[in-house]
Amino acid sequence: MKTFTSSKTIKRMLLVLLVCSLITGTLTACGSKKKQSGITTFTVGFDAEFPPYGYKDDNGEYVGFDLSLAQEVCKRNGWELVKQPIDWDSKDMELSSGTIDCIWNGFTMNGRESDYTWTTPYIDNSQVVIVKSGSSINKLADLSGKVVVVQADSSALAAFTGEDATEDNLALAKSFASLQQVGDYNAAFMNLESGSVDAICMDMGVAKYELEARGSQFRMLSEQVSKEQYGIGFKPGNTELRDTVQETLYDMLADGTFENIAKDWGLEESICLSADNKVNDITADKKTSGFMSNFADVVGKLASGMLATLMIFVLTLVFSLPLGMLLMFIRISKVKLVRWIAKIYISIMRGTPLMLQLLVVFFGPYYIFGISLSYSYRFYAVIIGFALNYAAYFAEIFRSGIEAIPVGQHEAASVLGYTRSQTFVRIVLPQMMRIVLPPVTNEVIKRILPSITNEVITLVKDTSLAFALAYTEMFTLAKQIAAANASIMPLFVAGVFYYIFNFVVAWVMETIEKKMRYYK
Repeated sequence: MKTFTSSKTIKRMLLVLLVCSLITGTLTACGSKKKQSGITTFTVGFDAEFPPYGYKDDNGEYVGFDLSLAQEVCKRNGWELVKQPIDWDSKDMELSSGTIDCIWNGFTMNGRESDYTWTTPYIDNSQVVIVKSGSSINKLADLSGKVVVVQADSSALAAFTGEDATEDNLALAKSFASLQQVGDYNAAFMNLESGSVDAICMDMGVAKYELEARGSQFRMLSEQVSKEQYGIGFKPGNTELRDTVQETLYDMLADGTFENIAKDWGLEESICLSADNKVNDITADKKTSGFMSNFADVVGKLASGMLATLMIFVLTLVFSLPLGMLLMFIRISKVKLVRWIAKIYISIMRGTPLMLQLLVVFFGPYYIFGISLSYSYRFYAVIIGFALNYAAYFAEIFRSGIEAIPVGQHEAASVLGYTRSQTFVRIVLPQMMRIVLPPVTNEVIKRILPSITNEVITLVKDTSLAFALAYTEMFTLAKQIAAANASIMPLFVAGVFYYIFNFVVAWVMETIEKKMRYYK
């Protein structure tokens, strides 16, 4: 009897558990569309230097208003939030390739309505101008003849150059002495502080944060350049995930969580999300031209950037090769102190990033000596930085070439009555060039004009350096075009440019080498 009762009880318990499991499974499936699809993570792409929307705090953590919203959305849907910092120029390629689920970081909807699947706008924003406190610029009209800097591929840039830019803003941009682009706002403020630019155009939310953090040395103009709204951008057609995120934001708005998060970041007055507004299903419907016309346009634009790259290449060689030769003589000097000074210099140049060296060359005169910078100094700083860096490498290459010459040849030249200068010019130098030409050629190709296909790291490093000083060369231009068109084609075109140029350089150096083969 006891056995029968126990079995009956067990069956009832199993039945209850089964029913509960079915109910739980049904509710879970209904409550989370993303879980239904088997995806448990939510990857947010953001600019890590865009406070207060997304940035790295003093503890090394990625924080911000948008990231706080994303964290709450993930919490309510049972997802794991993945905070993915991205290069803003490459945001479209990141989204198209699926490495991120959305772009959520003070992302302007205006002018991009058909490029993404959007949520409804949740924050009102505007573009404002920041100048130094003592500047004579008090209104937008005063920017005529001035150098203005914006972040690359930003709303500020679009406000002055975009298809939807107003006639007033287009006319204002034409009146600028120059409109420059930088990778981040920290670089923009360094340029403004040093005097190399006159003003920054940026998002109001970011401007308020930066002004509070940097003190009273900067101020904001009362006139606004343009107004806009922020939304969350998803890959075109990804309405399922968009709807899930949007519904969660509405829930957060209804229970007051959204406003509380906005208050934490001082953005409560900018909220525009309303339960009365529903998601507009805007599908991506980009107007594209034919491949050949688009290709021709890209080639034309990159050709202008190629001139800047060529100038860096040629002028770096012109100055670094003789400087490297001089540095080599100092390096092999019999005076120990002089020899060690050269050795330390070479060690520093080879042991520190070229980007740091460029920043020191450009900003050093202001921050160290208090010398105000002019815009024209920007290009000179690029050349000086590159030349000083590559001279260190060439010096070591030349030194190895000289040390490869047998001592007996020096002795033979002395017996024949050659002076030390004659020995070097007529005997040592030709053989040294024969020895070092291949490594010099390799150094030039690898470090001055890096190939996209085989020297990506060096390429990215070198191109980003000039861009950090707001000097746009070919690869930087290719990235900007690729971002604007959401296409990788401009990068491949840039690769062809680099390959052709590298091929010509290699052929020239090989020809010179053949002319000197009698020194075997």
